[in-house]
Amino acid sequence: MLILLRHGQTTANAQALLQGRIDLPLDQEGTAQAMRCGVHIRTQYPGARVISSPLQRARQTASAISDEVEVDERFIELDYGDWDGVALRDVDQAQWQQWRNDPHFRPPNGESLVELDHRVRPALVELIAESKDRDIVVVSHVSPIKSAITWALGVGPEVTWRCHLDRASICRISATPRGPSLSGMNETAHLL
Repeated sequence: MLILLRHGQTTANAQALLQGRIDLPLDQEGTAQAMRCGVHIRTQYPGARVISSPLQRARQTASAISDEVEVDERFIELDYGDWDGVALRDVDQAQWQQWRNDPHFRPPNGESLVELDHRVRPALVELIAESKDRDIVVVSHVSPIKSAITWALGVGPEVTWRCHLDRASICRISATPRGPSLSGMNETAHLL
């Protein structure tokens, strides 16, 4: 099983700021979320391999699961460029709409959804094959996880905008003879 875990909350999340490559730690709530995730994943997937984005909010969440965490740069958050750390209300709304309508659009000095897919999907192909023999947990961010969901569903990045993922939520992708299969999405019962 390939288990995709979104990191816990940061102050930028709590303030509804776009948070791409800003390297913020978990806040108090995010730390509590990470601890609950750790207990759940260690119980449900004992001995799982744990991989993390290089950003500290993901690494902190991953360290609540295991002392042995591999870092994979391909799972870093989307580069929001000039929008990083900006409230959505302060983003040029014409550009925001263009981004929502065109998966090739890049935020100024940022990364497009198509570029994100080209970065994330090869990593998923590698890991799904390995997940047949051992559960793999990837601690990442909303955009790479949405890329994984669209990959598992066999659809394009335009579907990204129709997915919602809570902080510290879990998505699961199974390896099947027919290819990857989305087994669970935005699971949060472990946080209660």
